[in-house]
Amino acid sequence: MHVLVVENMPHSDLGLVGVALAEAGAGLDIRKAYAGDALPAGPDAYDGMVVLGGEQSALDDTLHPYLPVLCDLMRRFTETDRAVLGICLGSQLLARAHGGDNRLGAAREFGWHEIGLTAAGQADPVLSAAGARFPAFQWHSDTFTLPHAATVLAGNDAVPLQAFRIGRASYGTQFHFEAGTAVIGRWKAIYRDQIDRIDPGWLARSADLEAQHGAASDTAGLALARAFVRTIVVARQGSAARVDAA
Repeated sequence: MHVLVVENMPHSDLGLVGVALAEAGAGLDIRKAYAGDALPAGPDAYDGMVVLGGEQSALDDTLHPYLPVLCDLMRRFTETDRAVLGICLGSQLLARAHGGDNRLGAAREFGWHEIGLTAAGQADPVLSAAGARFPAFQWHSDTFTLPHAATVLAGNDAVPLQAFRIGRASYGTQFHFEAGTAVIGRWKAIYRDQIDRIDPGWLARSADLEAQHGAASDTAGLALARAFVRTIVVARQGSAARVDAA
């Protein structure tokens, strides 16, 4: 299994998704696109891709001219039935790639918030792995409209489009299910000033909040990560079966 990972800012971290990929023995090609790493010309060398979060908007093409190239690549992965996972900014780029509109500054969330699955989400092989309701970490101010080809899988009162799927296995999640408590602990140290500006006093409350939500969020996040990785295995097995049949 060979997976492309696109990082959009320093200290982005595969977190629990990385745990699940390691369990599956996946080989990773990590491209730091924000730092100038070139993106692959196409999806042929890969079984799936993961696009992580970032501080830029999904429309920030002037400062980050690779963004439209990345959107095109995500769409090509979907069109060739390769698994795609976009997290936070990654979900906004996946929506853009398939015709959704990005809405900047329209939906601010920070910290652990509850996610609820739609009926489609409860029937979905990935989202259903976490249960009908679960906490997940949020850090965003943008949102998007649902692409025409997408199915809404999860939402909450603040942001109705928390997760969606296009085709068999292209998933966007606005929430950071990859961010287990270990990742969040690093973010608290690295981004202390930014967090204070977003939510003054949150850092002082964070230990109590983690005690309330951290374990359940970690459990749900790892379940989602493992379920997504299984969609990559299915795609590869299906491809191998088609080759054998030929």
